[in-house]
This record gives sequence, C-alpha cells and structure tokens, in this order.
Amino acid sequence: MRSLAAIGRGARRRARVALGLIGFAAWVFARCLRPDTWGRPARAEFFRRLNQSLAGGFYGAVVLGLAAGFGVVFQGLYWFGQVGQRGLLAGLLVSVLMRELVPVLVGLLVLGRSGTVTIAELGATRAAGGLRALQLAGVDPALVFAAPAAAAYALAAFTLGVICLATSLVFGSLVAFSLGDRSVALLGALDDTLRAVGPRDAVIFPAKLLLGGGLVGLTAAYTALSGAEPRATAQLLPVGFVRGVLAVILSSVALSLAA
Repeated sequence: MRSLAAIGRGARRRARVALGLIGFAAWVFARCLRPDTWGRPARAEFFRRLNQSLAGGFYGAVVLGLAAGFGVVFQGLYWFGQVGQRGLLAGLLVSVLMRELVPVLVGLLVLGRSGTVTIAELGATRAAGGLRALQLAGVDPALVFAAPAAAAYALAAFTLGVICLATSLVFGSLVAFSLGDRSVALLGALDDTLRAVGPRDAVIFPAKLLLGGGLVGLTAAYTALSGAEPRATAQLLPVGFVRGVLAVILSSVALSLAA
C-alpha cells in the first residue's frame, strides 16, 4: 500500500494547494452571502482594506492608463490612420485593451500594492499569536480577515480598472490631437470604444476585474492562514505573490475561453 501511495504523492502534493484554495474560496464566497458574517469587526476590516487598496492603487492605475494610452491607443490611432482603417480600431481596443490587458494589469497592481500587505500583516499576526487568541475567543479569523479582504479587493479592482481604461483612452486621444492629428477628437477613442462594446464585453470586463481582485484577497489570506505552523514573512511573500499572479492570469484566461 505504501508503494501505491508513493505513486501519486507528487501529484497530490502539487494539487493540494490548488484544491485547498478552491475549497477556501467557495467557503468564503458562501459566507460572504450571509448577513451574520458582516458584523462590526468584518465591516471595519472591509473598509480599511478598501481604503488602503483604492488610495494606494489610484496613482498606479493612472500611470498604467497613461502607459497603455500611449503604447496601445495612440499607436493604434496613428498606424490605423496611416492605412486608412481607423474605423477598425475601436473593436481592437475592446478586444485587446478592455477585455485582456487592463484586467490583468489592474489585478497585478492590486496584488503588488495590497495583496502583499495582507500577507505580511496576517503572517505577522499569526506568528505573534493574534489569530490563535481570536480562535480561543470563538472568532474565526477567516471571517474577520479573508472575507473582507476578498470583497474589498474585488471592488477596488473594478474601480481601478475603470479608471485605468478611461485614462488610457482619453490620454491616447489627447496625445494624437496634441501632435497635430485634427481628425481625432479629444474624447474620440473613448466614445468609439464605448460604442463598440457589446453585451458580452460588458459582462466579461467587470467579471474579470471582480474575480481577479477577489482572488488576490483570497490567495493572500489563504497563504498566510494555511499551514500547520506560522512562517516568516520572508517565506510567505514570494509564495503568496506567485499564487496571486497565477490566480489573476488563469482567471482571466478562463473567462476569455468561456466567452
């Protein structure tokens, strides 16, 4: 029997984290729907995480929007204008910028700015015995920390994603107009892109942002709270960051394939 168990030990070890995270995410999602989850401590933690992620990620979202506006929107306006096919640009911006690029960039922004902070804080709290004290008091740390973090980061990712997308479209048009292309209105790219958005795009874009942000909070909390023994922050951060990156990218790919 030991030899048979050894055959699948490697596969089980690799799948344990993914299956544990899926189960943890399902449990947190189910508990988020219950009103008794959102007591005063959970609400306070939710607003703290939301304020932290929005205040810390706002300028990052604007900078990402400026970079995407110059690298994607302006370049698209210029080169499509050179070949007389500018009418095709709006559909390309919806497919590339709105559906694929912005959700991944914003998810990584929330992970780097807020997810790593959650890992460090929960890891330090657990090492100091704070989570054990909550358990002895009859309080589930996952309800106090994981659920608010997932909900706050999902909402923050959606907000920052809209800011990043709008900034990129407006800035790309502004650069083209400033360089002498008078065929481009200041809000032309924004208007054309919004007109090209279909019902499927209107669902996929917020779904990717909400799912990516929520998974950032879940992976951060799962990394810090799982394991038999507390681990140092230096050990938790690389593991949590890699898990968060994979969660953001894989969730975006999965929704793209599903659409």
